[in-house]
Amino acid sequence: MQVRFHGRDHNMEIECNEGTSVREALAAAGVLASTVIVSHDGVVLPHATLLNADVALLVTTVSSGG
Repeated sequence: MQVRFHGRDHNMEIECNEGTSVREALAAAGVLASTVIVSHDGVVLPHATLLNADVALLVTTVSSGG
């Protein structure tokens, strides 16, 4: 299945097997999961969410500083 990540800092598409978690898909795309929030249709997805169909996911980079 095709997983597309898009957002200000990310724009890529990867091929994954059904049942791949958001965290696994992020890793396959080279994105460090602890630095982003992933959402679909305005709903934030836990990184443990299993993906079972082609999907486009919004990736928002979380930043902190002091």
